[in-house]
Amino acid sequence: ERGHNLEPRRMRVANGATARSARGVGRTRRNASVSTPVDVGKRTRKVLDTRGGRVGAAEGPGELPTQADAIVKGVAATLEPSMASTDIDYLQELIAIQESGPKTIGFFGTRNMGYMHQKLIEILSYAMVLTGNTIVTSGAMGTNAAVIRGALRAEQPELLTVVLPQSLEKQPAESQELLKQVEKLIEMPQNDHLPLLEASRICNKDITSRVKQVICFAFHDSKLLLETCEEAKKLKKIVTLFFLD
Repeated sequence: ERGHNLEPRRMRVANGATARSARGVGRTRRNASVSTPVDVGKRTRKVLDTRGGRVGAAEGPGELPTQADAIVKGVAATLEPSMASTDIDYLQELIAIQESGPKTIGFFGTRNMGYMHQKLIEILSYAMVLTGNTIVTSGAMGTNAAVIRGALRAEQPELLTVVLPQSLEKQPAESQELLKQVEKLIEMPQNDHLPLLEASRICNKDITSRVKQVICFAFHDSKLLLETCEEAKKLKKIVTLFFLD
């Protein structure tokens, strides 16, 4: 009887040890799955097919750069071509915004502007010059005139530059009185034979080339002003656009 009774006990013990071993193996496998290093360069990742709007899989070495690649090659070198330019543009704008110290700012805007809007722009221009920023604008009425008045109030004439699309004599009489108070006045008499719209387009490009940042006050149908802002963005300028409607 003892012999017969011992065998089931041994089986039970053996079965218990087998179960414990199985559980131990399961834990080992689970732990191994957590701690096993993964080759990031060969990892399968989901990518968006923007042409078809589908999500597929991309696999292969070099798809996802490692931190070492980013340090050695630089972030731009490890990004996809479509992402690199966008991210770098964003970083450049972020750095430019965070830069401390005076900046050269170009002011553009519509001629059709109410009194309160002009006073606000005048205060903004005044504050910009007081804090050491250089202002570049044109000589039309409305936005430009408000910018000039604000800058002149700051009594630092060296920080204001006005670029005219044509010669001074071609400007309206009410503008000429204000423009005569500006020390740094740049005229473009070579454009006197051009229509004002075309001369203004050339003038805006000249102003944009002189500045790091653009502030513009426009309506949604201000075609030339919106065109100027788009050109400034292509030149990696910081553009702040205010819509008055």
